[in-house]
Amino acid sequence: MKTIAALQAAVTAAPFDGEPSDAELDAIDRELPAILADVDLLDAQIMTIDRTPTELDHQRIRRARRRVLAARRDLANLQGAGEVA
Repeated sequence: MKTIAALQAAVTAAPFDGEPSDAELDAIDRELPAILADVDLLDAQIMTIDRTPTELDHQRIRRARRRVLAARRDLANLQGAGEVA
């Protein structure tokens, strides 16, 4: 019985070490305000899943949505200005 072995070189140029690169970490740092704003919005929405939302809940969700929009606007402005590669 013959053994089967790969005849080509590996597809990837470098082995994956499981750690993010410096460029990926920088991208995460730039996007962190938008990520945190999304988390706050989800928290506000999750609080109202199993009950009828009160006026305070509606205000909390509206504020969280405004923070998400502002964070995304700021991120888009950074990308549009050429600051993000």
